[in-house]
This record gives sequence, structure tokens and C-alpha cells, in this order.
Amino acid sequence: NLVGVSLANRGNIRGAFMIENAPVRSLSHKGLTIEGYSRAAVQSYWRVPELKLGFDLGGQPWGFMATSTWFISHTHLDHIAALPVYVARRRMMKMDPPTIYVPEKAIGRIERLLRAVEDLDKGRLPCTLLPACPGVEIELSREHVVTVSSTCHTLPSVGYVVWDRRRKLKNEYQGFTGDQIRDLRLSGIDVTDEVRTPLVAYLGDSNPDGLDRCPAMYEAMILIAEMTFVAKSHRRENIHKYGHMHLEDFLARRERFQNEVIIAAHYSTRYTDDRIQRILSKRLPDLLDGRLQVWL
Repeated sequence: NLVGVSLANRGNIRGAFMIENAPVRSLSHKGLTIEGYSRAAVQSYWRVPELKLGFDLGGQPWGFMATSTWFISHTHLDHIAALPVYVARRRMMKMDPPTIYVPEKAIGRIERLLRAVEDLDKGRLPCTLLPACPGVEIELSREHVVTVSSTCHTLPSVGYVVWDRRRKLKNEYQGFTGDQIRDLRLSGIDVTDEVRTPLVAYLGDSNPDGLDRCPAMYEAMILIAEMTFVAKSHRRENIHKYGHMHLEDFLARRERFQNEVIIAAHYSTRYTDDRIQRILSKRLPDLLDGRLQVWL
């Protein structure tokens, strides 16, 4: 699924040509589009254009460059290798510096990485790096907020949930006229409650504990999760020790998933796509009632 991006008449460029892009898959559900690709030890990157945000920068498709807010789960290279490239491309295209959230313990190291690349490249890498701390809420807009949860990997790692938030008239004021509601507001009474709905959850790399400790991930409309291993010959206890999930972990939690869409990705390169499909068709033929998307 290589996507070619045709650029024509940009700046002094004349004519059209094709850029070999990174692989991208796309899925749309109830007004949200999930775009991206993930393969263990190769590259992981996702974005939701309607929410103007992305998760992880293990690769950087050209089409993702306009997205200016990113949330990094951890610092393994298949999740951050393209971070300097992404920042440099935005500077080259005279775009505003992006905002990038990273696990708090990683900020200093990422700053040093960017400074080293600046020295090698002799070009500035302007961006805003901010800490993503478990339990913290990050304001995106009046309608959306991101919460951060701790996950379980081999180095500091976090997951993210994007919430829709709306104001709803409190039950005790249902049936009041518009004038009555206006008068209550003018008198200083808050007549609404905030109602939140989890829209998109991103697990990153984690063993099942990282999923279990954040109930909202099971409730989000769309869950993006890893399923690194699928074969029975790969023992779950060893996989969990190295911070990953197995197909059997999904089977064991089948009743907990309330999500409308579950994207399973980040498969080990030890498997061919055909082998993954064969195992899943045998062990999980209904794909969790059709909600599971096998992202290959």
C-alpha cells in the first residue's frame, strides 16, 4: 500500500513527479479518519486529520507534514526515527514549528538528539517539546482534550486517549425556557455539566497491563493497539516481559472491548502477512464481531 504523492507547480518546480512515500493505510469511521502504518522494529506512525494530531514518528509520509501536533509513546527508533526529518521538512516548507509531546523522562535525550542532528545538518530544527506525564490532561481545543496513561514497555512509555467534550444542560434545568436559562446564567449559576466521550485511544507498545490500567482504552470509539505476536509458539510470558501483546491477550479480554473499531498492528517481522492472516482466521475468525481491523 505505497501511496504516491504528486506535487506540481510548487515554488519554482514545474511539471509533476511522484515521490516514493511511506506505506499508509486508511480507515474512516463516524467522521474520523485513521491513517498510518506500523510494523515492529520497522516503523510506526499514525494520524487523525480531523483532530489535527498524530501518534509516533517512526516514519513520516509527505502527506502527514501538515499535521502540527504529535504524541510520542516511547523512544524506540521505530517510533521516533523520523522526528528530526519531520521537523526539518516543516522548516523547509516555512511551516510553523510543530508541538511534540514525549514521555517526560525522554525530553532531555530528545533535545540532545535534535541538537546533534542540527550540528550534522547545519540547519535549525525548531519545535516545541512538551512532557506527556501519566494522569495529565492536555488541552487541544474547546471540544477536545487528551489524557495520558502509563504503559508497560522496556523503557518509559505512555498511551493516549483523545476525548470529545461537550456542555450539556443539567437535569434539574431540563424543561426550563430559554429566558429562564438566560436568567440563571446571568445570576452566576452554572447550568451545564461537561460530558466526555473517548474518541480515539492509542496504546503504543505495551504488554496487556498498559491496556488494563486505562479503562478508557476499552471504551474509546476507536482503539489503535499493538498485536506484535500471534503464533502459539511465542510464549506470552516472554512476550509480556519485553512489553508486547499477543493474539491470546485479545482473546482473553474479548468481553472487555467495547470499542466500535479496534485496529491491531505492529506485527513482528518474524511473520509474513499471509501467516498472520492464516493464524487470525483460525483463532479469531469473527474478528471480534467484525470490529477488529488487521493492519498489514
